Amino acid sequence: MPTYRRQISAFGVTAIGALVISFSAMAGPKFKADVPSSLITPDKVETKYLGELKFHDGFPDKATVEKTYDFLDTSRASQVFLNAMSIASTYAMLEGQKKAGLKLNEVAIFEERMDARTLFLTPQTTTPYATAEVDVKNGPVVIDNPGPILGILDDAFFLYVTDIGFAGPDKGKGGKYLIVGPDYKDPIPEGYHVFKTKTYRHWLIMRLFVQDGKVAESVAAFKAGFKMYPLSQAENPPKQVFHNWSGKKYNTIHASDETFYEELNEAVQYEPADAFRPEITGQMASIGIKKGQPFAPDARMKKILKEAAAIGNASARALVFRPRDKKAYFYPDRQWYTSLNNGYDFMNQGALGQDDRPMFHYYATGITPAMVTPKVGTGSVYEIAAHDAQGEYLDGGKNYTVTLPAPIPVKNFWSFMVYDVQTRSILETDQKSGGVDSNAPGLKTEKDGSAVVHFGPKPPKDKEGNWVQTMPGKGFNVLLRLYGPLEPWFDRSWKPGDFELVK
Repeated sequence: MPTYRRQISAFGVTAIGALVISFSAMAGPKFKADVPSSLITPDKVETKYLGELKFHDGFPDKATVEKTYDFLDTSRASQVFLNAMSIASTYAMLEGQKKAGLKLNEVAIFEERMDARTLFLTPQTTTPYATAEVDVKNGPVVIDNPGPILGILDDAFFLYVTDIGFAGPDKGKGGKYLIVGPDYKDPIPEGYHVFKTKTYRHWLIMRLFVQDGKVAESVAAFKAGFKMYPLSQAENPPKQVFHNWSGKKYNTIHASDETFYEELNEAVQYEPADAFRPEITGQMASIGIKKGQPFAPDARMKKILKEAAAIGNASARALVFRPRDKKAYFYPDRQWYTSLNNGYDFMNQGALGQDDRPMFHYYATGITPAMVTPKVGTGSVYEIAAHDAQGEYLDGGKNYTVTLPAPIPVKNFWSFMVYDVQTRSILETDQKSGGVDSNAPGLKTEKDGSAVVHFGPKPPKDKEGNWVQTMPGKGFNVLLRLYGPLEPWFDRSWKPGDFELVK
């Protein structure tokens, strides 16, 4: 065959082969699936928060990778702010006490009650508090309770360990408790109410039982009988040390900016590696907070943590001061609501309330089932108000009235406490009490037994005993407490009035 004919022939074979390959490619692979369009990532995707995301046949480009990683880290860090808030809150409480001078196994008592000089989440000023740290890192600790107190022991995750006193196993008659940490392997002695925990540090908060207004006598009785010491000193307990911290200036509230993560890291480094729930330790580890490793965010991560703390703080404030769960509201026609909508463990039919946990821990302290399972005539219940009757935030420069209709369903007494929106601690005013209660000597009730309480910068004439001071330029929120609530509160046949603006 001539050369040119062989070249044409070869060219023809090559061309035909190319055409076959081309047609084959157009027909698709021999083994081809029916791929739903929902599985395909387009080359361009518009998003609300990240803008345009670009892909090449599913491969994200460099800018998209950077955007998504920034978003993941910011999202996880903001979730850490919300989900690990209870750890930071316990840490801040215990470190605040420690920095103020309280040593292990010592007890601070607010003998003349608490006031706004102490930064403390939503306390009350009607009865004395006593507080202490229980640390079992070096061995079990004995708590010897003399009797009539309302005490709560929570761990470093702010999880409930036990009640002590009236709601605890001693039923207010007194008894010895033994708190045993995760590392203790020796035999447990008899004669104690024994509680094993997963963390080293714990917060003990106690409300002293006051009868007939005899505060000094109640404090003296508590100090005469209460003891706390290491089990190793049980044969010869040391003398108990007490401090009167009424009026003491110190802070127990965690940070709301990026230093929150530094506080959290300190708690993680002190506690056992498995002290906290794995899904939360995983979130913390993803942003650099991990047991046994230094927390050293680079410039990029510092910027992200600052942003995430701002988002987390804003989220917590939205949850606390404008709840979106309608079940949180006590009454369909009132503004009063609760931060314990799904109980002390925040569980609802096997699901952990993602809003409930940060809502409670941003606002309050002290976790116990007794807070959500009071019986008629016992314990206490709490209602929050942050809005007036029209749903507007409470303004310290305005005047309001609140009516508690008669008969007010309490066996013991009721109280109002007013709190600073920024700190969630007692509002700073010229009133030491930061509120008013039904035991106040100057309180006057109406002829039918109802009570009208006034909130504003200045007292209305001849009603000073029913007045709670607020401050112009400051928002405020209020807790109504009913001690020994009666049946009309439980069946909702009684309800407090809203904050009515006085014009």
